Amino acid sequence: MAKLLDSINSPADLRDLPLESLPQLCAEIRELMVEVCAHNPGHLASSLGAVELIVGIHYVFDTPEDKLLFDVGHQAYAHKILTGRRDAFRDLRTREGLSGFPNIFESGFDAFGVGHSSTALSAALGYAEAARIQGTDRHHIALVGDGALTGGMAFEALNNAGGSSADLLVVLNDNNQSIDSNIGGLHNHLLKITTSSSYNSFKKRVWDSMRDNRFRSFIQRWLRSLKAWFVKRTGGDLFESLGLRYFGPIDGNDIFQVVGTLRKLRDMGGPRVVHCITKKGKGYAPAEADPSVWHAPGKFDPATGTRLGTSYSVSRYQDVFGATLCELARADERVVGITPAMASGCGMTAFASEFPQRFFDVGIEEEHAVTFSAGLAMAGMRPFCNIYSSFSQRAYDQIIHDVALQKLPVVLCFDRAGLVGEDGATHCGAFDMAAYRSVPGCIISAPADELELRNLMFTALHHDAGPFIIRYPRGLGEGVQWKDAFFEELSVGKALELRRGSCVAVVAAGPCVHRALEAADAFPGKVGVYDFRFVKPLDTEMLSSIAASYKYVLTVEDGCLSGGLYGAVCEALSESAVPVSGLGIPDRFIAQDKQSSQRKECGIDTEGISRTLESILSR
Repeated sequence: MAKLLDSINSPADLRDLPLESLPQLCAEIRELMVEVCAHNPGHLASSLGAVELIVGIHYVFDTPEDKLLFDVGHQAYAHKILTGRRDAFRDLRTREGLSGFPNIFESGFDAFGVGHSSTALSAALGYAEAARIQGTDRHHIALVGDGALTGGMAFEALNNAGGSSADLLVVLNDNNQSIDSNIGGLHNHLLKITTSSSYNSFKKRVWDSMRDNRFRSFIQRWLRSLKAWFVKRTGGDLFESLGLRYFGPIDGNDIFQVVGTLRKLRDMGGPRVVHCITKKGKGYAPAEADPSVWHAPGKFDPATGTRLGTSYSVSRYQDVFGATLCELARADERVVGITPAMASGCGMTAFASEFPQRFFDVGIEEEHAVTFSAGLAMAGMRPFCNIYSSFSQRAYDQIIHDVALQKLPVVLCFDRAGLVGEDGATHCGAFDMAAYRSVPGCIISAPADELELRNLMFTALHHDAGPFIIRYPRGLGEGVQWKDAFFEELSVGKALELRRGSCVAVVAAGPCVHRALEAADAFPGKVGVYDFRFVKPLDTEMLSSIAASYKYVLTVEDGCLSGGLYGAVCEALSESAVPVSGLGIPDRFIAQDKQSSQRKECGIDTEGISRTLESILSR
């Protein structure tokens, strides 16, 4: 039997449907999401909750002429399905398939690319002001959800927008607040009045008729005070104080209420906010029951909701981090853990449970997380601030100004460093070594395996000055035994000679060390392998010895070649006659794929390193 969704190839087709058919369409969109994500894992619960909002926006507004921007991007699956990508949706997050996030190179309906959060309001305001300057008549909608409004950049944009006359509609997707206390007779009555076209037309006529500016100013202040009293009942006083008109909250999973409200607000003009209460995981019972787990559940049986968990023969790096942090905290009451809304992803849930008074989830606020950590360090605590590598880029200034400049002992643990797989270019942690290597007093370390991660955390705890960065990848470790191992304080800035050779020295950092060892097996006696677990400070003494003993140096790293380990080694050996070449992430953004395939693409898997060694030795 043909489905209603099968006839929707663009929002224009959607707008041809009668309003009463939209609940069926929303149900079919959810069915497709669950079906696809069951075998091709993605961000499910957030997108399930945002279906009616996305359907309503495309139904009411003339997209793509009207610009819809997302914040955050992982709530946009319904948008992809409705904008000509329904069939391609089955290849979501695969090589050459759809990105998991809005992507301007993928569709003209994606008005702005987004992988990180708290960006849509700034970009949408830019669009709106450009339209004003150009005299273009179009609407601009920012769909903000999943904690994106906690980011400081979002508030900067709200403050800017409130002082403008820009045609900007903020659709606030609030999936963490009870709907019962806000939906009632008085609320519905106020909502109908404040969104009524006749009310707003009357208000404008009265306003324009006032000639006395002093009297007009008095009335304006009185109305704002009166409205603030009502708005506080619905949580909108913050927006009103910033200069944005506030409406709601409404039931964001009621398509009829969504469409009706958006129609009333569409042509109102100016910066305005409609507050929508939604249920994360809406329409799929397992996701509704546990939205945190079903945010990104992995593979599952769509009929039963049984998650098809993977059994690991080795530990994941995030689990090693979490367990080690707990051990350190048990022995040292100064240890505190900080994360910007990534507690489960970075393995800090056990720490949060065991040490609730010493755990801080600050929300999606990377800049604040670092300076907050600096304050803790200044007061004598030992903060371990865990941020995904690509997200740390947002806190670059804070790392320099608030931590390094003041020589504060903050341990910055960069999870997801290097290639990240299906999340793609927006989340790729390629740039951390190059970004922070120029910062005075900043230590940058890259553990080769689980045991080295453990020992670097112990070493960092006893480091007294300046940021101590520990970067490690997403996913499984190397299978090295680490549980119950005694802690060893490592000598900062010292590399290890793991294998001595006669011709080529492989200088590697991070897990690339193990792949270099595997590659060197094919060339017995010819290839030496060195673990440069400290990218800064670099072991120049070891490098001098290598330059004197080998004919060629090959660096291998899971980071960008420009400015990373390769750059550091080239600088150190600039006056040496020994030639240096490097393997790492090339000077381009790496698209989503399996991590193993990405490593192969970059030539940093065992086969790629072997191939390069063979080429060097043949010369």
